[in-house]
Amino acid sequence: MKNRFVKGAIVSAMAATLLLAGCTSNGDTKMVSGNANVSLKGVPERFTKGNQLRIKVIRKIGGDDHTAQFLAGAKQEGEALGFKVDVFTANGDTAKFHDAINQALDQNYDGYLISHGDDDATINDVKKLREKGKSVVTFDSNGKLEGVDGVTLTSQDDEALAKLSLDQLVKDTNGKANIIYLWVDGFPPMVRRNKVYKDTLAANPGIKELERFGVASADTSVQTQNAVAAMLNKYPKGKIDAIFATWDAFAIGAARALKEAGREEIKIYGIDVSNADLQEIQRQGSPWKYTAAVDPKLIGAVDMRLLAKKLAGEDTPKTYNLEASLVSQKDLQSSKKPVNMVNLADIIPGWGKSDAFDEDWIKTLKKYYKK
Repeated sequence: MKNRFVKGAIVSAMAATLLLAGCTSNGDTKMVSGNANVSLKGVPERFTKGNQLRIKVIRKIGGDDHTAQFLAGAKQEGEALGFKVDVFTANGDTAKFHDAINQALDQNYDGYLISHGDDDATINDVKKLREKGKSVVTFDSNGKLEGVDGVTLTSQDDEALAKLSLDQLVKDTNGKANIIYLWVDGFPPMVRRNKVYKDTLAANPGIKELERFGVASADTSVQTQNAVAAMLNKYPKGKIDAIFATWDAFAIGAARALKEAGREEIKIYGIDVSNADLQEIQRQGSPWKYTAAVDPKLIGAVDMRLLAKKLAGEDTPKTYNLEASLVSQKDLQSSKKPVNMVNLADIIPGWGKSDAFDEDWIKTLKKYYKK
């Protein structure tokens, strides 16, 4: 009798452990326990059937704070909805990026968030996902993905980002300046930003491009720093007025090069923002005067909400652009305390906040899983 009691207790303990771990013997992920006091009435059935949904976030570029913030936003929002979220960045390695998508397909996730899939191979990858009935949201990826049934293509409003930064450059220089252009081809957001750049130069013939450089890699800021340092040797003081950087990894590298060379009379106008960027912009003497940006953490969160709506079988748009803001050094330095990505909202009203796709049932799920 005693042996049977002990064995029964062991079996019960093992069963409880498996339940708390959230796994069954066949590898399925069980629904995580939530707040029993919160009613799930109105929440789509797919989220209340007992199985925890699994999401894979795969980003081609990496090695920068923008990527880290984006992934953190997606993961935090997904976990707030009770999802199991796995993230991966290929750090600019195209082969690793596509391998990750195909491996994730074999691993049978419920939903996929694909970031910076710029080539046509990404279209084939996404089609495979859709053929298996998987939900897919893409960010800053090949524009042709808009034509794949059931896929939403999201982006920052790249035209607005470029225009905000360039218009400020034109205003500050009265339309007459010799500039360095930091840009890389091949990425959809860069293509959109480049169009605005070309239009701006056409409308302002007094803005002259002296040099251009750009590479997307795991050490973009280092390569940019070296390239800008080399360029500075060709142009003495007074020959370069400004740098237009279409990515914050470019701006960070340029700022370092200018500081080391003692050439901080050259002003930087950038795009994108992160904690590292804000720290540099606030530094006394920093040449980085303006950056146009969308909160990368918010982008990840909004994309995850879109993915949740797809998993629920609800209608979603083919495309969605997130609104851009202009961040100025003057405003940051006027703050009584250091500004970071969290309290940037004190400087820019509405920063980091959006109710886009934040449905009532999504709010209910967040309350249910709130720790």
